[in-house]
Amino acid sequence: MTDSSDRLPARVILLTGPSGSGKSRLAARTGLPVLRLDDFYKEGDDPTLPTVGGVPGADIDWDSPLSWDEDAAVRALRELCAEGRTTAPLYDISVSARVGEESVRLDGAPYVVAEGVFAADITARCRELGLLADAICLRGRPFTTFRRRLVRDIREARKPLPFLLRRGWRLMRTEGVIVARHESLGARACTRDETYARIARLLRGASLRA
Repeated sequence: MTDSSDRLPARVILLTGPSGSGKSRLAARTGLPVLRLDDFYKEGDDPTLPTVGGVPGADIDWDSPLSWDEDAAVRALRELCAEGRTTAPLYDISVSARVGEESVRLDGAPYVVAEGVFAADITARCRELGLLADAICLRGRPFTTFRRRLVRDIREARKPLPFLLRRGWRLMRTEGVIVARHESLGARACTRDETYARIARLLRGASLRA
């Protein structure tokens, strides 16, 4: 039996898209509580981490859904929507490890934005649990995404530069495939402005119901 969404204090807006597409900035600008799903990455010494192409000794494939803890992310969202708060990990990408934790609270908000590169992977589970309000894939121009991602990753010293260049080039060439995969999982591909409009409609509806 699934949870009834009308018993929940909030529901989830899943916001996904290629790395560097602007998910974190957009999520912050909504003014809603945000759960960063990328903080649920596995730690760098986890033996289940996948490699690029499945080749032993190759780079870790941080863009594979096998590189994060989906079950823990869903548990956190379910607790947040049911109880109004949850404890989430804090993940440092530069060292591939969890370095702490933080409390995420609704504080009366009708929705929480759950953003991350794997957000679309939990669309079906959130729907079955009665949590899903919307699932959106933020799309843009591949070269713009490449440039934005590289500047961010260098500024934050996320990984060594050769790794960042290899990963960035690979992601730019496959961005269309990434977006199509997210759509196949139930996310609607939208521009930044379209995404704001969809979230604004949800908030207007919540205000009318209140």
